[in-house]
Amino acid sequence: MLEVNTIGLDLAKNVFQAHGADASGAVVFRKKLRRNQILTFLAPQPTCTVAMEACASSHYWAREITRLGHAVRLIAPAYVKPFVKRQKNDVADAEAICEAAQRPAMRFVGVKSEEKQAAGIVFRTRDLLARQRTQAINAIRGHLAEFGIVAAKGPFHVTKLTTAIEDDPSALPESARQILRVLVEQMRSLDQKVALLDREIARRAKEDTEARRLMTIPGVGPITATALAALAPPAQIFKRGRDFAAWLGLTPLQRSTGGKQKLGETSRMGERTLRRLLIIGASAAVRWAMRKGTTADPWLSRLLSRKPKMLAIVALANKTARIVWALMAKGGTYRTSAVAG
Repeated sequence: MLEVNTIGLDLAKNVFQAHGADASGAVVFRKKLRRNQILTFLAPQPTCTVAMEACASSHYWAREITRLGHAVRLIAPAYVKPFVKRQKNDVADAEAICEAAQRPAMRFVGVKSEEKQAAGIVFRTRDLLARQRTQAINAIRGHLAEFGIVAAKGPFHVTKLTTAIEDDPSALPESARQILRVLVEQMRSLDQKVALLDREIARRAKEDTEARRLMTIPGVGPITATALAALAPPAQIFKRGRDFAAWLGLTPLQRSTGGKQKLGETSRMGERTLRRLLIIGASAAVRWAMRKGTTADPWLSRLLSRKPKMLAIVALANKTARIVWALMAKGGTYRTSAVAG
């Protein structure tokens, strides 16, 4: 009788699909399960590998299934897709997950603890509120442009727009002014909530030992350091710093063939929140260096002298990511002489 070695589990809200295979890949079972049947079904199974796509609920199920004694493997959906045969459905997806998990060179996603997932919520929430604030500002800007009132871009110039709405009775029709006040109130409310989250992030940065070490890196502030500590996977799953930078999407896409190296734009893979924060920090460092005409980092000075600004920003973000990996994997703090020299 065939003994199950790997189970591919296609997750859903209510109806799940399980695909069991033995060590050779032969099918042992295909089974449809309701949500409340998952743990009951897996508990009596012999200890095996349970594979799932990394998605919204995958870390929760990974923790629950691990408690049953099984080894859990989370796979990025992009790595599962090539194993789907012909039509896409739950049965085919579960089989593809099972087959992908049995590949010896497959890369897996680290399972996050409840504490780490909880720590990441503050950044997701801040991003959402910041986007909503930008939407409100853009709406105000677009509506006022219809009445000939224009201000420079950026949140620092919004005062001109709010003044036209609240203090200048001749600038707008009263019917438009009443509606635009709703947007102004919404924008100010979001400002207060974002500021509240910023204070919470700063507090966490002071209490987190790893975040304090990461803040010794130029261009890494409290928000970036705390985000790295909360959202980045364990540094040990990467062999080197360049692998961590590639996971963040800070390396160019390759379209190489026939022995010819062809590099394109940055890949933008991995955790986009961390990538954006590192690029923002690098952008601030580059702007400061260009404004002052000099920088303490000779490497950055040489780069700015021969490369475009945006390329230098991405290259600096890539370098910062490698330094972050080194500190997270090996401990210690950033030393300017050791890196810049």
